[in-house]
Amino acid sequence: MKLPKLVLIFFCILISSGVYAQHDTHVPISTIPIKLPKKKGKKNTTATKDTVKVKEEEADQKDITDVFAQVFKKKVTPTVDSVTSKPSFTIVPAIGYTLVTKLAIVVSGNVVFRTGPQSKISTIVASTSFTQNKQFTLPIQSSIWSKDNDYNFVGDFRYYKYPLSTFGLGSSSNINYEDPMDYNYLRIYETVLKHIGGNFYAGAGYIIDNHWNIADNGSYGYYAAYGGGSRSIASGITINGLLDSRDNTINPFKGSYATLQYRDNFAFLGSTSSWRSLTLDFRTYINFPAGTNNVLALWSFNWLTLGGKPGYLELPSTQWDAASATGRGYIQGRFSGTQMVYGEAEYRCRITRNGLLGGVFFLNAQSLSAEPGTRLQGIQPGWGPGLRIKLNKLSKTNISIDYGFGRQGSNGLFVDVGEIF
Repeated sequence: MKLPKLVLIFFCILISSGVYAQHDTHVPISTIPIKLPKKKGKKNTTATKDTVKVKEEEADQKDITDVFAQVFKKKVTPTVDSVTSKPSFTIVPAIGYTLVTKLAIVVSGNVVFRTGPQSKISTIVASTSFTQNKQFTLPIQSSIWSKDNDYNFVGDFRYYKYPLSTFGLGSSSNINYEDPMDYNYLRIYETVLKHIGGNFYAGAGYIIDNHWNIADNGSYGYYAAYGGGSRSIASGITINGLLDSRDNTINPFKGSYATLQYRDNFAFLGSTSSWRSLTLDFRTYINFPAGTNNVLALWSFNWLTLGGKPGYLELPSTQWDAASATGRGYIQGRFSGTQMVYGEAEYRCRITRNGLLGGVFFLNAQSLSAEPGTRLQGIQPGWGPGLRIKLNKLSKTNISIDYGFGRQGSNGLFVDVGEIF
């Protein structure tokens, strides 16, 4: 299955230049001042009409629920067009396919709510899958804001039974030299962030990665050469900073997001070895062209080992960031190393006026080093088009369907709930 790489981006530009003149989907009806024309023989005056209602130029927004209701002639209960303290649930059973899982049966969902009238949107995202490659995954990620936005509680919990291949260290590794591995994995990350001022938060957390029943089933012996055993634990504390001015944490239209995480793993907390790392994540969202609903999203992600020797499975690696989002176009774990530098740009647009369908085009690049103390290797690009289907118009949650291409013949389908970043 190969899709033309430039079709969607061309279609997006065509639509944006001829259809949209609205800044936001949910602009309230308002009043505007109007300057009256000059009349001959009378004094020039400027007046304001009492009320002039400005109707939105866009059609009412639609999501999958609306489509099903229309097809099966079911009445949809009207909802307030905002997220409230009452949780809004979305659950989607699906059959998916990715490079690392092959065919997968997936149940995904999210919950969005506010803990107070002025609080930011809190989210809980969970999914479970059984795959053709005999993998089982159960990730649960949460971001809970206190009612006054003074605290943000961020959680990332995962259990994986996960056969996965490795290709050696560094971004110059060859896709033909593949070593299959197998292991069990438990992740427990919990961070508490305190409001410092403006959009800035700072805090600390506890973090543990536990890999066990590790088996290297390949003939190249990358894992053994690195010094790996049947179990690897990384347990430590983190110091965190967050700057978040996004208007929506699920599907931003404008604003920026930046996080810093310093991680220190200690033997007395159970770590197999002591090591330190720094993760820098910056994203910004630009309304482009101005006056449309289209967005240019930019992402910089840097995952750096500062000292010590992480376990092989704890090294920076493609699609092992918190959202498993880096490196569309490559299989998860395709590149690994002690340092990772990554960048991505994605252009997002609507295909239909009602927001049901959207399109994206993305371009990314990554560079990784190999063993500790070595330099970054070759830059590996990824690119491709994508389709967005509105799953929940209330939270602006989309089903993301992307087809990515990389070097050395790497390509594949990527399906997720929510935006990639």
